[in-house]
Amino acid sequence: MSANTASTTTGSPSGSGFRIPKIPFWAQIVLGLVLGAALGWLARGQDIGWLKETLSQIGGIFVRLLKLAVAPLVFFAILVSITNLRKVNNAARLAGRTLLWFLITSLIAVGIGLTIGLLTNPGQGTGLTPKDGKLPEVEGSWIDFLTGIVPTDVITPFTELNVLQIVFLAAVAGVAALALGDKAKPILSLSESVLELLQKALWWVIRLAPLGTVGLIGSAVASYGWNLISKYATFTADVYIGCALVLFGVYPLLLATAAKVNPVHFYRGAWPAIQLAFVSRSSVGTMPVTQRVTERLGVPKEYASFAVPFGATTKMDGCAAIYPALAAIFIAQIFDVQLGIQEYLLIAFVSVIGSAATAGLTGATVMLTLTLSTLGLPLEGVGLLMAIDPIIDMARTATNVAGQALVPVIVAAREKILDHDAYTNATSSPIDEEQPAPVGDRVPAVA
Repeated sequence: MSANTASTTTGSPSGSGFRIPKIPFWAQIVLGLVLGAALGWLARGQDIGWLKETLSQIGGIFVRLLKLAVAPLVFFAILVSITNLRKVNNAARLAGRTLLWFLITSLIAVGIGLTIGLLTNPGQGTGLTPKDGKLPEVEGSWIDFLTGIVPTDVITPFTELNVLQIVFLAAVAGVAALALGDKAKPILSLSESVLELLQKALWWVIRLAPLGTVGLIGSAVASYGWNLISKYATFTADVYIGCALVLFGVYPLLLATAAKVNPVHFYRGAWPAIQLAFVSRSSVGTMPVTQRVTERLGVPKEYASFAVPFGATTKMDGCAAIYPALAAIFIAQIFDVQLGIQEYLLIAFVSVIGSAATAGLTGATVMLTLTLSTLGLPLEGVGLLMAIDPIIDMARTATNVAGQALVPVIVAAREKILDHDAYTNATSSPIDEEQPAPVGDRVPAVA
């Protein structure tokens, strides 16, 4: 028997030996959710201290591993994405259309959030009072937002993980590289290699998502329990309903009418990114997956490599539109502050213009404090929502990421550069088991 034959007999799926069946990644995530909730309930009900600590550490390590790659990932992704635009015809038009659809979907999302809040009055009947609130450790203001874009040096944004400043540095470097032309080729080649290295390392972290799910969900249940959640039942339901309406109502409608494509194919192809976002609660941490599924849906790679990183740091329908709208109404009712038309318009303005302040990281405290300070609402109200934040952040981030994949599909379809065959044939299989949909070497052209 030859070595090749022996190898096939012992290692091939067609061999007669026993093999452990492979569990699909989505099923691993679901199992992690169920197991985490069960362990968290057990730890809280039986007051098992070591189990609470273990769950907390597992979840914390997973989030830290995701954040570890955030700073360099954002920098090189934005830099490379800007330089990739030189390969795209009418790049300025594509960038403008992308930003326009970001604004349109954000306005729709904040409108839905305000409507739900006004109909349900989430701050009434909770039993919470202003005394239950406390000032947040991190605050956001328009002065900080505007002046904080430009860093004082090139090191601090990376050490303090100021994503907005990292985006600024990357954008400047990308534009400068475009201006240099051929002289910048060595730097661009190095940047592309570093980006691939970072994405490969992040894939390994992503494979740990089921384990991270056990820790994150278990820690949330063990720490807060169902009694606390019941106090925020209306608010929590409002966030999930608002996200569901945008995710499964607005987005399919836009795909069917604006892009004129079948929404089912979009959700089938984008599912790996949406489920990872739900678990990790990090748009930036999910960015490599989002970009891969966007390419798999037929969006040209050169355009996707710009639109997705741009969206991961600025496109936040969940965290920057639905959530602050509902949270402002919730906090105003707790503190007995009346909001009028002017305040609701301000909420919409802040949601659309200030969404970059969320930075694509876990949580949306900066965006919420920015909204509250603009409306003149007490910042202590942020403390009322911090306990429930891990639960509602899952839905928010899943909505964010779905929107970050949606807009490139819409723009590509309307500009007639979408590969409809790839879009129709996109599958929900894990992206690390499948290469991105081929886009060839063609340069997209805008009609």
